Amino acid sequence: MNPIGVNAWVWVSPPTDETIAALAPRVKAMGFDLLELGLENPGDWDPARMAEVFAANDLGASVCVAMGPDRDLTDPDLVASTQDYVRRCIDAVATLGGNVVAGPLYTPVGKTWRMDAAERATTVDRLVEGLQPLVDYAGERGVALGIEPLNRFETSFLNTAEQTMEVVARLDSPAAGVLLDTFHMNIEEKDQAAAIRLVGDKLVHFHACGADRGTPGSDHIAWDAIAAALRDIDYQGPLVIESFTPDNQTIARAAAIWRPLAESQEALAEEGLAFLRGRFA
Repeated sequence: MNPIGVNAWVWVSPPTDETIAALAPRVKAMGFDLLELGLENPGDWDPARMAEVFAANDLGASVCVAMGPDRDLTDPDLVASTQDYVRRCIDAVATLGGNVVAGPLYTPVGKTWRMDAAERATTVDRLVEGLQPLVDYAGERGVALGIEPLNRFETSFLNTAEQTMEVVARLDSPAAGVLLDTFHMNIEEKDQAAAIRLVGDKLVHFHACGADRGTPGSDHIAWDAIAAALRDIDYQGPLVIESFTPDNQTIARAAAIWRPLAESQEALAEEGLAFLRGRFA
């Protein structure tokens, strides 16, 4: 049975020491195995202190990146500072006892621009160059980087599993992998199960989200086919519900959260957990 997790962004943004300490026992009591933390800004939460909270609540951990306008591994002016940020994320998850840092590890969410084939090739070159030292750093610490393709409205760079695998293949490291998210795949992949099989053993993390970013299972996504594909590639990692609180206007706008996605955030998590437990048992 895959561990089932939930992202703290369902309830809070940015997560802090105080909000995580209050949230962790609630998440554990619901029945989750893992709590995922976004690191919006280093210093929002203390990894050493949160490691104690996670241990006390017997929770696994993963960290996802928050790629704002000043974080871009394809912009020569921002590469160094972005690398410093990702290293902080790697150190944080290692301290928590987790082994994955995941998300759109390339450009800011919302950055879109038209590229011809030559410009795309140059941009991929820049990304691989920017990621290589981070992959090495992560691997030395027992951490994998899960590069996440996003839908066309959030990026014009990496939208599909195939595009992302081009980058991962060039990095050629056990520490370079892919995060697939059902919300984005529902928009961009012609066949979500085929995308999972294409990624194969490079799948290091998985976001199980509803088609509207809400409760998984209350939608039209082909969950049976997805479950079969994950079994076929022997994916043993976590399935994490990622949604977002509408209370933080910045992140709600970035994620296009314009209306409530469930009766409550608690219901979104609990009903999603029950569905994933039943479907992926």
